[in-house]
Amino acid sequence: MPRQMPNQLKDRKILCLNPIAQAGLARLREGYALTDDADMAAGILVRSADMQNMTFAPGLRAIARAGAGVNNIPLDRCAEQGIVVFNTPGANANSVKELVIAGLLLASRDIIGGNEWVKAHIADEDIAKDGEKAKKAFSGHEIKGRSLGVIGLGAVGVLVANAAIALGMEVYGYDPYLSVRSAWQLSPLVKQAENVEALYAVSDFITLHVPAMDATRGMVDAKALARMRDGVRVLNFARDVLVDEEAMGAALRSGRVACYVSDFPNPLSAALENAIVLPHLGASTEEAEENCAVMATEELQDYLDNGNITHSVNYPDLNAGICETEARVAILHRNVPNMLSQITSFFGSNGLNIENLSNKARGPYAYTLLDISHPMPRDTVERLREIDGVLRVRRVSENI
Repeated sequence: MPRQMPNQLKDRKILCLNPIAQAGLARLREGYALTDDADMAAGILVRSADMQNMTFAPGLRAIARAGAGVNNIPLDRCAEQGIVVFNTPGANANSVKELVIAGLLLASRDIIGGNEWVKAHIADEDIAKDGEKAKKAFSGHEIKGRSLGVIGLGAVGVLVANAAIALGMEVYGYDPYLSVRSAWQLSPLVKQAENVEALYAVSDFITLHVPAMDATRGMVDAKALARMRDGVRVLNFARDVLVDEEAMGAALRSGRVACYVSDFPNPLSAALENAIVLPHLGASTEEAEENCAVMATEELQDYLDNGNITHSVNYPDLNAGICETEARVAILHRNVPNMLSQITSFFGSNGLNIENLSNKARGPYAYTLLDISHPMPRDTVERLREIDGVLRVRRVSENI
């Protein structure tokens, strides 16, 4: 059995900036405790709280977002301060998928209009009889046999595509960055679109499942809408900034788009004609909140206890398992030439044998974990920080 690392028994404080599901907090191991003092926190658990203007204490090591989106966290500033930011991709995927399927049905059948009619005639004693006459105004179409274009085949997109196949839809998928894992999970009945324009041309429904970044911001604009089929129904349960909502408003008024379903309310989207706008309900299920909380808590502890990084959004993922040597050193640094040789030379010149070394890079930043077979001098961390380009050093086994 691997020995338990000494630092797992240290008193580590975790700050929750939002209510976190008890299923996640119950995973906190011995040596962990919750705190309301940000200056005392080694880690932060967060959902939607805005951290963009938050000042981070020197002792903060990591932030775990119980969800996928991290636009509420200053990623670059955290990276520069050596704070690893995690998210929980896939933990709420089924919850979002189910709401997308509901969105397909809401967009194809005027369920909301019918419900509003019933509420408006609540005092009518002949409501059943009158409803038989009124229901013609709320008729719609079946989704079976219709075509669905899925843009983005990640955790949610794959589930949506497979569910739509099961419902009898003809499904087209587009994702130039399709992962091997997603490819294995995707139904073979999903047809590959060569490009997004080809998908626009064949889809009765289009659903977006891509991250918000420079390349996708405003991707559904007037030009894109003009390439879609007349009467297309567009669903956005990914990010509000993916859609130019002024252009969408014009397309809704002209009839080019029959219905727009969005999970992101704002003054513009809420006022759009023929739009169904929900108050960001995608991950609002008990199951999704629990899944995200559990994953975030486990990611945070594995990093603090062992230095392992899983699902980081600003540093590379790296897993060296549990440390079984005398000590482990975690070094967050810039991804520049000669950095690794400087680090290994430091340990060699100090007579410290490296039993295991793991190194990964991601863009401008890199991460190195070293397992050392001898006790280290107390000033090791301070001297390593003197290497130009080193952002943070942590002697994991002693939580320094």
